[in-house]
Amino acid sequence: MLLEVNFKSGLPVYLQIVEQVKAASASGKLRPGDPLPGIRSLAEELRVNRNTVAKAYTELESEGVIETAAGKGCFVKDGATPLKKDARNKALGELMDATIVQAHHYQVDDAELLKLFRQRLEAFAVRKEANEKPE
Repeated sequence: MLLEVNFKSGLPVYLQIVEQVKAASASGKLRPGDPLPGIRSLAEELRVNRNTVAKAYTELESEGVIETAAGKGCFVKDGATPLKKDARNKALGELMDATIVQAHHYQVDDAELLKLFRQRLEAFAVRKEANEKPE
């Protein structure tokens, strides 16, 4: 699995790792049962502190994205998110609010924003389908 961090993005490195693992899981690049890199090896690869990777893995585990098997490592968890519908909707609503504010600053009107959102949904569906095809 290829993860990248941007030290200039303003987003903490551990959250960048969390978001990338969640995106890979959602898109099908990571499937249930797939192992994640070990904390030490990923920290060395990304050139970050091991505690940063450990914090990301802890966050992913608390969100129900991964599970840890003692002595074996961390694996993508099988099944849906443990978050209740209200919590998921609240979290997504906050992300959407931020996107709407950003669109306003970029002077993107509602119709253009909805068109862009539909395009991104379609592109995601295509990528997900491509990742789910057996090789």
